[in-house]
Amino acid sequence: MNENMGHILTVLIFLPLAGAIVLAFFPGNDAGVRRIALGLTAATFLFSIPLLWGFDVSTHEMQFVERVPWIPSFHIEYAVGVDGISLLFVLLTTLLAPICVLASWISVTARVKEFMIALLVMEAAMIGVFVSLDFVLFYVFWEAMLIPMYLIIGVWGGPNRIYAAIKFFLYTLAGSLLLLVAILVLYFAGGRTFDILHLMGQPYPATVQFWIFWAFFLAFAIKVPMFPFHTWLPDAHVEAPTAGSVILASILLKMGGYGFLRFCLPMVPQASRSFTKFILVLSVIAILYGAYMALAQTDLKKLIAYSSVSHMGFVTLGIFVLNAQGIEGALLQMVNHGITTGALFLLVGMIYDRTHSRQITDYGGIARPMPRYGAMLVIFALSSLGLPGMNSFAGEFLVLLGTFMTHAGLAVLATLGVILAAVYLLWMVQRILFGPITTSDNARLTDLGMREMAILVPLVLLVFGIGFYPDPLLSLMHASVDHLLAQVNAAAPLQLSEVWVRP
Repeated sequence: MNENMGHILTVLIFLPLAGAIVLAFFPGNDAGVRRIALGLTAATFLFSIPLLWGFDVSTHEMQFVERVPWIPSFHIEYAVGVDGISLLFVLLTTLLAPICVLASWISVTARVKEFMIALLVMEAAMIGVFVSLDFVLFYVFWEAMLIPMYLIIGVWGGPNRIYAAIKFFLYTLAGSLLLLVAILVLYFAGGRTFDILHLMGQPYPATVQFWIFWAFFLAFAIKVPMFPFHTWLPDAHVEAPTAGSVILASILLKMGGYGFLRFCLPMVPQASRSFTKFILVLSVIAILYGAYMALAQTDLKKLIAYSSVSHMGFVTLGIFVLNAQGIEGALLQMVNHGITTGALFLLVGMIYDRTHSRQITDYGGIARPMPRYGAMLVIFALSSLGLPGMNSFAGEFLVLLGTFMTHAGLAVLATLGVILAAVYLLWMVQRILFGPITTSDNARLTDLGMREMAILVPLVLLVFGIGFYPDPLLSLMHASVDHLLAQVNAAAPLQLSEVWVRP
């Protein structure tokens, strides 16, 4: 069926990019700009749906592959394709793009055209990252994301937006430079090619693996972000507009986890196996530290930002336990985190549009004037803390199961993060929704409207759909995860004494 679907991945990349170019010359008003952006992102989502029914779950091979020579003298191609690891992220990106447009419908009133152009360029770049099979193409898309995200934070963000935007840019640029160094080393060590699939199967010397691993690790750890590389994230989330926070939490953070799975484990498996314990310890620290910091926050948006640090700790924990349960749980948790935390940031934006405050003490008792808002906040808070029957439970359960199989002590410590999540999320819900109404203005708040419900209801359906029946998502990744583990398990751990011996 793949052969009958034409250039579907190219369409997904270039449709929003072409739309951004059209919008740049669109002479209409802001309302027209919003409708065009919504139509383009909705069309991109509809075009991505056939990937699901055309995908063959029985193979780990790349599907919907397109290859066109780009710079033949350096063996650089326009090469794209998806497997069970990348497909879910493509679908998550196309789903959230129209949601971000709707979320910005009334909150972004200045330079609307430029904002929508930035969103469309971001969508194209994010899809490009997940489907690239050539390292140069991947790096172009990886770097292309920095500019629109920097602008979204720096132009449409909060009072400290310039500081947050520069900090975001410098952190991610440092990681990108390390990534570029690793790519160039792989080019020369792997046969002078940038073909990602070819480079996965090459035996690299111990010294090469050592340095490539650490370059990859730092680049992707900053993007996740792992402790202690996380400090840019709370500032970026707090200052970014709602759509920017959703993109950061739901898509950009996942690129770090995707990088570990796509590049670290299969390309330098010996080095990856050698440093798993170090990364597992950092992951558990992130789980507990992020949860503890979330407990201390008075700013609602910063609370959710630190909860992201904690939840992404489960992702890196699952990846580096190096078994099927852990990796599949990490993949599922990345999708779940994108849905749930994205929804929580949307809810923060909705209440901020009404009160112009993110301080938890400024709320209180708003479940009475806003019962629909209260119901949505409870649903996504319970999802975030991993209540059975909701989406996050399945991912966290698999991660903890995989960790118990190899490192029971670390699994016990990670479980404390689940308990702390229940504490800070339920306490947050209690302070915002229940008790006496703290101000007279809160008594007059208007409840969620049709546009806002249209944004949240699809995410609610995914929360319960994945929670009760995660198997369709897991079946997409089985073959790819099994193949990845076969590559990693076939490699013996790197002996560090080999690193310092001249070949």
